[in-house]
Amino acid sequence: MASIEIYTKFLCPYCSRAKSLLDGKGAAYNVIDVTMDRAGFDAMVERAGGRRTVPQIFIDGTHIGGSDDLAALDARGGLDPLLGIAGS
Repeated sequence: MASIEIYTKFLCPYCSRAKSLLDGKGAAYNVIDVTMDRAGFDAMVERAGGRRTVPQIFIDGTHIGGSDDLAALDARGGLDPLLGIAGS
């Protein structure tokens, strides 16, 4: 299975939506909460090419984007292969 990192903030509905999509795929992920973590937030912005919104999602070190980007990737059939899901 792929290594997934999700930068989140407390009570973020977009973060919940992204995690729910991944949960539905049975994918494990590492949550990095940047709510009160300025250094973590700055690291996220650097990794995400300047994007400052959450969530920011990385699969095997590749920046996927936010919740809408993840959903669009799934809709066009590109998420399952990245996750290593059989039959994709």
